[in-house]
This record gives sequence, structure tokens and C-alpha cells, in this order.
Amino acid sequence: MDEIIISGKDLFSWYQETVFNAKKYNISIEELHYLLAELTELDALSIKLKNYQYRQQIFSQKSLSDLAKIWQLRTEKRYPIQYLVGKCYWRDLELKVTPDVLIPRPETELIIDIALEITKEYPQLKTGHWADLGTGSGAIALSLAKTFPQATIHAIDQSSNALSIATENAHNLGLKEKITFHHGSWFEPISHLKYTLSGILSNPPYIPSHIVPTLQPEVANHEPTSALDGGKDGLEDIKIIINQAPEYLQKNGLLIIEIMAGQAPQVCKILESNHQYHSIKTHADLAKIPRFIIAQKH
Repeated sequence: MDEIIISGKDLFSWYQETVFNAKKYNISIEELHYLLAELTELDALSIKLKNYQYRQQIFSQKSLSDLAKIWQLRTEKRYPIQYLVGKCYWRDLELKVTPDVLIPRPETELIIDIALEITKEYPQLKTGHWADLGTGSGAIALSLAKTFPQATIHAIDQSSNALSIATENAHNLGLKEKITFHHGSWFEPISHLKYTLSGILSNPPYIPSHIVPTLQPEVANHEPTSALDGGKDGLEDIKIIINQAPEYLQKNGLLIIEIMAGQAPQVCKILESNHQYHSIKTHADLAKIPRFIIAQKH
């Protein structure tokens, strides 16, 4: 792609207008700084100090008019900034994201740390097969591949578009050989792996259907509904995973599911009534909200 040259004076003039616009739409100035850092050669310090305004030329991936169009989509249409830039950062990964995949959230990052902690007590789980159910952008699968280099990772998604993004991310990060991608619903594509999995991780749809339209417009209007909507009570897909996972896990195999605030008691009850799990517990995120349910197979 040919880089475009913009004068510092013109860029600063646009920046001043856009700051006013951001305040009007109650959008953080940090998002504007992020946009400039990703799409121009400017670093975070130059943007903050505004000293770029005196430069004769600044290389940019987009023209000023294109930057203005992007910002208009952010403010007026409430497009998430990650989709507009085309990528996001999660743990130590840079991931391509499009409206075909859910934007990976910082709170989900802990799912990898939990898996790592439990495998200290059960080191045999560090090898073998691991599954990321509903992989989306591939964030969890890719991080598993880096965390457990001796393991084979299976990334499953019912969206072929999402799998294309995940595969591209794996290629870009040099992890394509570590991950097998499967198209289909939950366990269907990996029926050949029964009773072999060391671990199953999932960030499934868990928001009750009636709540989805009330979410922030960035989420409700632009992120894939199929990755959000967990049915009437939000537990539809969680129940499927809990009920089918024992057929796929080896002894002491690990199941970690991300849940919505307030769902922990119900999900623990579902796990207990299944009678095939031990060491059932919850794990809070950094905001102290119970965010994950952990269980191991008897």
C-alpha cells in the first residue's frame, strides 16, 4: 500500500476539530490517539505532545478525508474502533479483527493464566489435545499454542468467516502448524477426539436474548449476534458444553468457561448435577466479578 503524506499543520487542524467531535459524542480522546498511532507513523508521545503540528510531512496509511470518514463511522454509527483499525491487541498477540468475529476482551485474558495455574498441579495436561470452542478471532487458541508448546490445539467455530480470520491470525503469528481449525458446532467436528482432551476452554455466547439489543450500540449493532446470544436464559450453549465435555475430556481434564456476571451459581449447579466433574470453582476477573467457571473430569 502506498503511503500518503499529510502536513503536520493539516493533521493538527483535523485533530482539533475531531477532539471537539469526540467530546460531543462522549467518546474517549484515547481512541482518537489510538487511531492516529495505528494509521500514521506518529508514536504515542508525539500525539500526546502535539509536536507533530510543526512537521512538514507525516506518512499515513490513510488520507485526511479517509481518516475523517473512519471517525464519522466511530462517532455517528458507533463502529468499534478495533474494526475500523482492523486489529486489536490481546495478551501478547496482535490480532486481525473484522465484524465477523467478537472483539477479544481484556477480561478474557485470564482464562489462559487459570489453565496454566491448574496444569502446575496436573503437568500431564500440558501436552496432548486442547480445544477452544467458538474460537472467533483465534485469540484463546493462539495463546494456548504459545503457552503449551507441546500440545496440539483445536480451534472450532461454526462461522467459516471467523475461521478464515483465525487462520490468518495463526499464519501471521507463525502458529499455523500448532493449531488445527475445525468448521462446525461445538464438539461435532472433533468427535474423533473423545476421551483424549487435556483441556477445553470456551468463551461461548452467554447473554440472554432479551438483553442483547440493550447492550452498547458498538456491541449490539456491530459485533456478531451469534457470538453473544446465549438463548432465553443465556445458558443454552453453556449447558451443551457442560453436558458434552465429559465425553471428550481425559481423567482430570480441565474445563474452563467464561460466563456473565451473576451466572456463577446456576452454572456451578449445572456442573454439580452432571456428576462427572470435581474441583468445581469460580474465578473472578480483575474487576472482582465471577467471570470463569472451572471444573475437572472425574
